[in-house]
Amino acid sequence: MENTGQYRDLAKVKTALLSMQRYSWEQGVCAQAFLESGDMDVVTALCYEAVNRQTPDGRLANIGEQRAVTDPMAILEALVKAYEYTGDPTLREGMQKALSWALEKAPRGADGVLYHVDDAPQFWVDSLYMLPPPLLSAGYAEEAVLQADGYIERLFDPEKHLFRHIWDEEQRVFIRDAFWGVGNGWAVSGLARLIDGLPAHLCKAREKYIRVVSQTITACLAVQRGDGLFHDVLDRPDTFIEVNCPQMLAYTIKRGVKGGWLPGALAAEADRMRRAVHRQVTPHGFVQNVCGAPAFDKPGIAPEGQAFFLLMESMY
Repeated sequence: MENTGQYRDLAKVKTALLSMQRYSWEQGVCAQAFLESGDMDVVTALCYEAVNRQTPDGRLANIGEQRAVTDPMAILEALVKAYEYTGDPTLREGMQKALSWALEKAPRGADGVLYHVDDAPQFWVDSLYMLPPPLLSAGYAEEAVLQADGYIERLFDPEKHLFRHIWDEEQRVFIRDAFWGVGNGWAVSGLARLIDGLPAHLCKAREKYIRVVSQTITACLAVQRGDGLFHDVLDRPDTFIEVNCPQMLAYTIKRGVKGGWLPGALAAEADRMRRAVHRQVTPHGFVQNVCGAPAFDKPGIAPEGQAFFLLMESMY
């Protein structure tokens, strides 16, 4: 059932999110949503479970046999804040083990940029959200910039001003060259967190990221549908209509306008996307027609879709 007005019951969206099974990056973006919504008790509970499921090599929130390298870092900012909130050494130890994974143990390219998976030399656009902002939150600003620059260099198309999905470093080819909508959402929302948090001595990196985010948003808006939504692959109208990308863009735009690094006129675009998304929420709080879990190859529901609804709403 489609909601034709503004959806106001955030508690149901939160309950729906917490009801869902979650892999490491999903636990991370879930915790980030509650963090930015100001609910530290839920954040702390999510972080305890992430540490409970930490693998011996330091990867957080592991479920099953996952090959993810950067995804387990997505919860690190929440973990840092949960440790500050509680002072519990269990959380500090989990944080230190996760940093050891990212800074020392994880597989990476010759320039030190982490691969997205541990069984192939691949860089995925998703990593721009999963790794640099958490590293910055833990005090590793220069490392965060190194990682972000490496992903931008490989995945950002300087002519189209959009991010491609997956680059193979060994074969020197794109395993998937699509301008995936959610992938571009991961990129700009991750860079927004860097822009807001980088220290003054990294101002040149900040200026670069503002430029990239601005260009990407402009390129996305150029292929936006009349209803305020996007296709799963942004420039391919034969792919399904997708709802998470507009949430991610609305969140990024509002964050940039509030931070003074995006023009205020863009706020109207965020509002339009927000209205389109609200019409997709069911009475039980599920955000429909996002890139759906578990395979993300068709419209459905997903923890990240729920989380970005809450992140978007936290900007209003």
